Amino acid sequence: MSPMRRSGESPPPPSAPGAAPARSDWATLGRLWPYLWQYKWRVLAAIAFMVGAKLANVGVPVLLKQLVDAMDLPVGNPAAVLVVPAGLLLAYGLLRLSTSLFTELRELVFAKATQGAARSIALQTFQHLHGLSLRFHLERQTGGMTRDIERGVRGIESLISFSLFNVAATLVEVVLVLSVLAVKFDAWFAWITLGALVCYIAYTVVVTEWRTKFRREANEFDSAAHTKAVDSLLNYETVKYFNNEAFEARRYDESLERLRRARLKSQTTLSMLNAGQQLIIAVGLVAMLWRATQGVVDGRMTLGDLVMVNAFMIQLYIPLNFLGVIYREIKQSLTDLDKMFVLMDKEREVADAPGAPALAGLDAPTVRFDDVHFAYDPARPILQGLSFEIPAGKTVAVVGPSGSGKSTLARLLYRFYDIQQGAIRIAGQDIRSVTQASLRRAIGIVPQDTVLFNDTVAYNIAYGRTDATQAEIEAAARAARIHDFIAGTPKGYATMVGERGLKLSGGEKQRVAIARTLLKNPPILIFDEATSALDSANERAIQAELQSAAQGKTTLLIAHRLSTVVDAHEILVMEAGRIIERGTHAALLAQGGRYASMWALQQSDPSA
Repeated sequence: MSPMRRSGESPPPPSAPGAAPARSDWATLGRLWPYLWQYKWRVLAAIAFMVGAKLANVGVPVLLKQLVDAMDLPVGNPAAVLVVPAGLLLAYGLLRLSTSLFTELRELVFAKATQGAARSIALQTFQHLHGLSLRFHLERQTGGMTRDIERGVRGIESLISFSLFNVAATLVEVVLVLSVLAVKFDAWFAWITLGALVCYIAYTVVVTEWRTKFRREANEFDSAAHTKAVDSLLNYETVKYFNNEAFEARRYDESLERLRRARLKSQTTLSMLNAGQQLIIAVGLVAMLWRATQGVVDGRMTLGDLVMVNAFMIQLYIPLNFLGVIYREIKQSLTDLDKMFVLMDKEREVADAPGAPALAGLDAPTVRFDDVHFAYDPARPILQGLSFEIPAGKTVAVVGPSGSGKSTLARLLYRFYDIQQGAIRIAGQDIRSVTQASLRRAIGIVPQDTVLFNDTVAYNIAYGRTDATQAEIEAAARAARIHDFIAGTPKGYATMVGERGLKLSGGEKQRVAIARTLLKNPPILIFDEATSALDSANERAIQAELQSAAQGKTTLLIAHRLSTVVDAHEILVMEAGRIIERGTHAALLAQGGRYASMWALQQSDPSA
């Protein structure tokens, strides 16, 4: 079904905002962990390489101390030439190389786990969105939703990289450095370092938490601007029809201006964060060097010790310089990932019953509506105790004014919504008790409002049966009276139809829809105003093809033009969700009721 609603029919109500309780960062990480743990050996190997890189990194200042102390030799001593260059310099170079080598091995080993987790989550989100009800998709904002998915997938990689390979790696290095300082020198070195780190981390966390709201605002305004842009471009023709290019530009610019202000606030507070961090680093570094210098003067420490302390501080504070950015990115990645998990957690309004079997008995299926009550909004019922049967292999037509509930029948038969009362049965089986996939395989529809994929004509026809051969595609196109048109285009069946099929006329799109339904060849057919966009000559020709296609199939024919239903086995006249008349064309005319008056009106005015 097309997501467009007919005038007069009640739209689905907006979902209650009912803000879901905020998920904690740890809960989001816990949700991600099983996807990574599928690659547990890679995770463990990456952690081992990370620890190895940090051990090598911490070993560099220690070896640098040995190198400096070894230089304190009398002039001309052979050891200055042999031991220092050949031993310590070679070991120093190997440690430096080991740090880079372990880091690259870590990235190489863990890349498959990161990309695999991102792929699994993105695929599950995509599948879940296809499994959600029509109500959700009628209310969605495509631009904002796709942006959330895009950010969520990107956030997985950022989160893993920053949390595991930056924060965790830095913590490992801090523990190693504090251990060396506490063992090698007096405890004051460890306490000064620890105090500076605690102040730095506390300041970073507090300020970043405060700044997060500005980043969140910026993301919301970014999504809003993206949504407006996508919506406007998708409705390009409507914008042109009403000469509203300037209006759309103003709306987009308003969103961009809000985005600009939010980003300026984010940048200003970032500068404040960086300045505070540098002050803490400078105080800690000066305190450590003063302590080390005093130790050298007192003879408790060597020059090598001073160099080692300085090297340790530099190695620690270089990654800490980026802690604000890293923490912010981790928080943002968690937020983005959580938004994607929220999409995955959207409850399916229509779901298969546990252990539901596939729909059976489709050789000659009968479709029956038993006392069906349905409403999109409880305050406004659409169907009120509707009962009728489409016998196997027969055609039942439904006519009536707009808003009477005709198209709702097709939506319910496809189980886009579940009814509130009664039952819909196919071959004696309640459609709520069988799988949705088997139900929809058994039904083919030609909707009034046809939306095509931005692909070739052949692709759109073959969508009815994706394994169809080219000969079968062309046979379906001939039956839908569109083969000659396709063959007459420069690229034939490789012709691109454009976004939503906008390169084709309404009649051409409808014939493509007819062709793909004929190609599907299901036992149950729904024609929902299937020829409404066609001229009279093509309508008569295709009507004959549709009647031929419906031979031996259980068919529901929804129509506005009564001339298309005269050959139906039974015609139902609906009004306000009820059947007010039923019978064959001749019998209804003889009754002289509502159908007869509609027929007379359309005969005198074919456009009515």
